[in-house]
Amino acid sequence: MKAKKLILVTSESHPSHKAFLKVTEDLSKELNIEKEIKIEDYSFLTDYGEKDDFGMPFLPQLLIQTEDGKIVPVLTQIPFNQKLQPDPEKGKEEALNKIKNIT
Repeated sequence: MKAKKLILVTSESHPSHKAFLKVTEDLSKELNIEKEIKIEDYSFLTDYGEKDDFGMPFLPQLLIQTEDGKIVPVLTQIPFNQKLQPDPEKGKEEALNKIKNIT
């Protein structure tokens, strides 16, 4: 299945916003695909995103839309480095692996 578009649902005030934004920008350039950024679109995440233990969607989440219209989460939590800071490079690797394995 070929990726058509990256969709980042985020909040500009979230501590991981910049890390997710960097991952989205880097993947968009590397894969040469369109990107869309949605701000606090909880209804979209209710339909397509991951939810917490109480069934509530959370921010930020990076999803991919395939050519057949399927929307799948590819990064919902940013990995941390040894200094316990967000690691966009590891996040990019994780998302890229999920994108490559979408069927």
